[in-house]
Amino acid sequence: MLMKKMATRGALAMGLLLLLAAVSAAAAMPPRLPMDGDDLFVDLQLQQDPCPQVEGIVRSAVQAALRRNIQLTAGLLRIFFHDCFPQGCDASVLLDGERDVPPNGGSLQPEALRLIEDIRREVHGKCGGPKVSCADILALATRDAVVSAGLPFFPIIRGRMDSRTPAPDVLRNLPSPFASVDDLLDIFRRKGLDDPADLVALSGGHTVGKASCGVIRGNDDFSRGLAANCSASRSRKQSLDVITPDAFDNRYYVALRNRKGVLESDQGLADHPRTRDMVRDYANDQQLFFRQFRASMMKLSQLKPPAGSSFEIRLDCSRPNARVDGDADAGLAASA
Repeated sequence: MLMKKMATRGALAMGLLLLLAAVSAAAAMPPRLPMDGDDLFVDLQLQQDPCPQVEGIVRSAVQAALRRNIQLTAGLLRIFFHDCFPQGCDASVLLDGERDVPPNGGSLQPEALRLIEDIRREVHGKCGGPKVSCADILALATRDAVVSAGLPFFPIIRGRMDSRTPAPDVLRNLPSPFASVDDLLDIFRRKGLDDPADLVALSGGHTVGKASCGVIRGNDDFSRGLAANCSASRSRKQSLDVITPDAFDNRYYVALRNRKGVLESDQGLADHPRTRDMVRDYANDQQLFFRQFRASMMKLSQLKPPAGSSFEIRLDCSRPNARVDGDADAGLAASA
């Protein structure tokens, strides 16, 4: 009987050790996008992580860049939103044919674009070739920028691929600064961001954003004064948060409550019955804003490209591999 009890205890102990080992192995794997029959992301869940050091590489590069230019956070946020919103997170916004057309042309921060390509070069060099996509690098870099600005850390699920072609009809697929809140809620809903909190929280990224003079609203004395001051210089841009323009905080919402929103689409959030209470709550509670922004960024980061798209891991973030000098077939390719 004693020998039987000892054998049972030994089997239980061995089972516990095996369970702990399995949990540890699962924890060591990077988070991956959930797969299904229509998913267009590469399924790497059952494979060894092709570049386990990528997150450290990206984080170090972003933190070093932010020490030189704090406005890179705004630049990365704009690029990331303009990438994911039109047709999913596929780095199409980095391609020459999409980057230079309205509303992207001239509005995407050149230093932020260079940073993504510099990180891509470093990642591919240290990971033994093209094993991480430009789309994943952009997502990681944007996450690290907002976390460095004070947001709670959140995971970025990897496995995105890079589109071979620009997104069609970018202008129609991006929200207009002149749009009504009803129109904004509708376009966000059609993209899968169907909670009004997604619109209000992601608009909070404007707390570090800037706008060209031509999109400033002009329907009261405050905004007309901004427009007159802004238009004095052709190259000048207006901060969208007039209280703390370089800090990632909730003062953007405080400004909206005080009728000091710069864009029609922003100021409308403080007036619309489906969004005004959230503007009030975020103005009163910065941590509440941070938590919702984090949740909405995670949803945005998982928007998927349309079925039938063709993908690869680019050797240069601004060009499809077919245009890169050398072997046009280089790089990991995937087509759905």
